[in-house]
Amino acid sequence: MVGVAMQMTQQATMRVVFLVLLLLLVSLAGASPPPEPVSCTRGTSDCTVTSTYGSFPDRTICRAANATFPSTEQELVAAVAAASAARRKVKVATSHSHSFPKLACPGGRDGTIISTERLNRTVAIDKANRLLTVESGMLLRDLIKVAGDAGLALPHSPYWYGLTIGGMLATGAHGSSLWGKGSAVHEYVVGLRIVTPAPAEQGFAVVRELGVGDPDLDAAKVSLGVLGVISQVTLELQPLFKRSVTFVTRDDTDMAEQLSVWGSLHEFGDVAWLPRQGKAIYREDDRVDVSTPGNGLNNYIGFRSQATVALLAARATEELLEENGTDVARCLAARLPAATFELQEYGFTNDGVFFTGYPVVGLQHRIQASGTCIDGPDDGGLLLSACTWDSRIRGPFFYQNGFSVALPKVPAFVADVQRLRDLNPRAFCGMDAKMGVLMRYVSASSAYLGKSEDSLDFDVTYYRSYDEGTPRAHADVYDELEQMALRKYGALPHWGKNRNFAFDGAIAKYPKAAQFLEVKDRYDPDGIFSSEWSDQVLGVRGSPSVVAPGCALEGLCVCSDDSHCAPDQGYFCRPGKVYTDARVCAFDDGQGRATRRPVDEL
Repeated sequence: MVGVAMQMTQQATMRVVFLVLLLLLVSLAGASPPPEPVSCTRGTSDCTVTSTYGSFPDRTICRAANATFPSTEQELVAAVAAASAARRKVKVATSHSHSFPKLACPGGRDGTIISTERLNRTVAIDKANRLLTVESGMLLRDLIKVAGDAGLALPHSPYWYGLTIGGMLATGAHGSSLWGKGSAVHEYVVGLRIVTPAPAEQGFAVVRELGVGDPDLDAAKVSLGVLGVISQVTLELQPLFKRSVTFVTRDDTDMAEQLSVWGSLHEFGDVAWLPRQGKAIYREDDRVDVSTPGNGLNNYIGFRSQATVALLAARATEELLEENGTDVARCLAARLPAATFELQEYGFTNDGVFFTGYPVVGLQHRIQASGTCIDGPDDGGLLLSACTWDSRIRGPFFYQNGFSVALPKVPAFVADVQRLRDLNPRAFCGMDAKMGVLMRYVSASSAYLGKSEDSLDFDVTYYRSYDEGTPRAHADVYDELEQMALRKYGALPHWGKNRNFAFDGAIAKYPKAAQFLEVKDRYDPDGIFSSEWSDQVLGVRGSPSVVAPGCALEGLCVCSDDSHCAPDQGYFCRPGKVYTDARVCAFDDGQGRATRRPVDEL
């Protein structure tokens, strides 16, 4: 009878899952724009700032005394000068604020937020020399369109176009490539203007203009926002070109070896890995001449607007599976997103409307990035549709961790992860449910806080509970994977992603960290643009790890004691299974077996 009841429960669960997926296939023409990251209760005073996901990793609320919204460089200088004169802490917020860590939090209640939302214009286009100068708050969406309309192209960018150029530089954002200068946006910066604090005799703020040959440019290109406020950025572009894209799904038996060469075979190639299914989705993506026929468009499904009712139902299903589902039910549900995305060719079309077959050929600015869920007009507050992660509704809520492994170490790292997977394949269904692990190539950089060698970046997205301190299914496996990457293989954490523990000691992995800190101290000797968080991450003082009961469940620490997990719920600090130096919160059934629930087969 128990088996029959379990089967009926699984069938009911799967019916809900199928209903949710049918709803998710309904993409509305319009979208409610995402909420503003800066919110003030009294005009521009008594403010809070958050990420677009509605929460920072430590779930704290970031407050500031006031916020300013300069629309010119002169107003920006005045804002920095006012804060500098008053010795107020300052942080910069962007129009959508997509960083997970607290990069935009000044700390305390007396700080100032400077938003670049209104600094979003084109300053100059030099077609002859292929130079484009824009203000730092310009969205990638608008930047690549301006370039394309001028017959030019930014060769590489992240895939989501709701980022600002200033935000991309602050966090080292990138696409996927080892060719030429590589995939990081900052590699194409040839000049910028940055507003920094100054002595009283200089008006408390100055504009510094950095260009090619100025060593400080290598500090400012990946700045974490601690040097000042970038006002303008000049990018060196290329003649407009087209790309030819084909997705090929294979099994992952030889993926560890393939990853070593894939980046050299295809200029924009990446790989998405579905570890539980044992599949790898290879992106064959190459530059072709602009005369090649095709008007393809990338409108990635995950970045489209979705009906709010579907998002609510999707989250309800996730919670049902997480809290009451078996591994069988979770793994069956995890197969559906990948199948749905593949069925819809991931949102790529040959003419902007229909998909007729691979390859999809299109102009660079129509292929390189997407994000139409931010494009719709306001629906009057009805919020009928939204981006998947819109924090105003109880929709999907997740962690996203990113780390880069040096290319020579990739085969061994992936082989270790596959060994971990093979010990309990069901534990990886949560990754499959979020479209797996996205792997992108990033070249070595001259930027002080850029990659020091050619690397492969791993992006892992997974379920997060709305309730603090709630254990997740198979979280021990996810944490072992991350600790293995960061500690055994010396991976670098992505500055704009990750939970606290990933940044602990990370700055020591950057050979030019000392040069960066020297520029920081010279530009901002009083630490106006520093915060407790940035000091911890940069190794100036303190640690980003927060050691307290339950801290390991939220990724705020690596457990060293059972109290860092949830012993009252059966979760104890245990060694990793493959990387035994890891310390993870595992469910112990009392017989020494680290499983979350009774074993069931798929």
